[in-house]
Parts: sequence; structure tokens; C-alpha cells
Amino acid sequence: MFEQDYLMKLLLAFYQAMFKSLRRVTDEDEDPKEAADTLDEVVGNAVGMDGASLLSLTPESVVGTDPRVTEFIARSLLLSSEYLTQAKQGALASLRVEQARAIADAYGIDLPDDPTDLSDLKEMAEQANA
Repeated sequence: MFEQDYLMKLLLAFYQAMFKSLRRVTDEDEDPKEAADTLDEVVGNAVGMDGASLLSLTPESVVGTDPRVTEFIARSLLLSSEYLTQAKQGALASLRVEQARAIADAYGIDLPDDPTDLSDLKEMAEQANA
């Protein structure tokens, strides 16, 4: 029960962070680099490790045991790459895309064409909360 509650809170935190960053960049003209840094921090917090250190590991080292957490990590990295592209941080954006795709490939996750489309993640987060 405790593990399920923790997982539910983690998935909701991921979704909220992704949605909040997307809304801020769209509505409030937030610096896209700051939005990317925030997502990287959320990924690091999810696995209990500094974001920069975490993102230097192999895809197999990045993920948790629950496939939903793994998908949120991959999708967060993909969204982070979008923000980094907007911030003209091309090399880092490419790295985040590669990391997201490596995780997705390693765990059989289909990544969306549009990283800003969070509609299916909202449904996943709500199901975890049910």
C-alpha cells in the first residue's frame, strides 16, 4: 500500500511538473532553459539522484522498476529537449532526445511526435490516482 501511494504521488508530481513547465513557457514567456532545468531536476528527484549525475548514466540506470515512471522519465527528457531547442542549446537538446529515445528503446516505450502533447500522460496520472 505504501509503495502504491508513493508511486501515485510520483506520477502526479511528474505530470504536474511537465504541465506546469509547458504552461509557463507558453503563457508566461518563461526562459525555456529554466523549464528544461526544472524538468531535469524533477527526473533526478524521482530517482533520488542529482539530475546532472543521473543524466550521465546509461538508460538502464536511469529508470525505476515501474514502467509508468520510466515513461514519465523518457517523456520529461523529450520535453526538456524541446525547451533546450527553444533556448538555442542545440547540443544539449540533442543529448536529451538521445537519452529519451535510448530509454524508450530499452523499455519498449512509444514516444510521441509532439513532446508538448501531455493528454495521454494526464490520463495515466489520473488512473494512478484512482
